[in-house]
Amino acid sequence: MQSTAPNPLEYLETLPAERKEALGKLRNLMIENLPDGFEETMGYGMMGFVVPHSIYPAGYHCDPKQPLPFVSIASQKNFISVYHMGLYAKPELLEWFTSEYPKHVKTKLDMGKSCIRFKKPENIPFDLLAELFRKMTPQDWIEVYESELQKSKK
Repeated sequence: MQSTAPNPLEYLETLPAERKEALGKLRNLMIENLPDGFEETMGYGMMGFVVPHSIYPAGYHCDPKQPLPFVSIASQKNFISVYHMGLYAKPELLEWFTSEYPKHVKTKLDMGKSCIRFKKPENIPFDLLAELFRKMTPQDWIEVYESELQKSKK
């Protein structure tokens, strides 16, 4: 379900109450915990944070007109999703997250390559996600991204 909302506040307004509260809390968590330099945006129908062109002029390799995506959140049909590109690109970060997750949530981790899915808002481990959001600066993400991009070109 891609939203056509032009900004995060309007996106939140379109959600049912139980989703609005959880996604609003996730948005605030990102605002409060992401290191300086990331910029809030709407992209691909989701609220998120990117490395802006002012810091990384090359932009996203799939579409250089777009800034480099880093983390996004969305209300999908059957779950709330958190997309964290660092988990996809940095194996040691993924290992840390998957080992910490059971310490915070009793339900099994439901995760794709970069997508963490929460079927019930009450199962979102806000403290763990806050810690995850603090772990990479824009420069850290650029270095990991460029390294992975170079590997894929070989």
